[in-house]
Amino acid sequence: QVQLVESGGGLVQTGGSLRLSCAASGFTLDDYAVGWFRQGPGMAREGLSCIVNNTTYYTDSVKGRFTISTDSAQNLVYLQMGSLKPEDTAVYHCSISSRVYGSICLHDRWGQGTQVTVSS
Repeated sequence: QVQLVESGGGLVQTGGSLRLSCAASGFTLDDYAVGWFRQGPGMAREGLSCIVNNTTYYTDSVKGRFTISTDSAQNLVYLQMGSLKPEDTAVYHCSISSRVYGSICLHDRWGQGTQVTVSS
């Protein structure tokens, strides 16, 4: 009964910021690697970030702009996004990774996603 529900997407201007939230149920955040990936129009899935064993990972395209965090008491995962660019436009999904290979998370279970659109 694992469930992930994203929220917080919307339309923002270039250079703006946005915080995405993911409400998790059916498991305890501290027991899993959790993260975010995105899929833009006509693009392949791109893993963005994950956190496991108190270690965070970021792909180069978002490092320094995005920050992942969790609230274990409320079973929430956040993605704080700043300095947004039009190329950040995508559907953003939070995820659970059953395995992590080095810094690569599998993102093998995910929610329905939330749309982020960045206008130029």
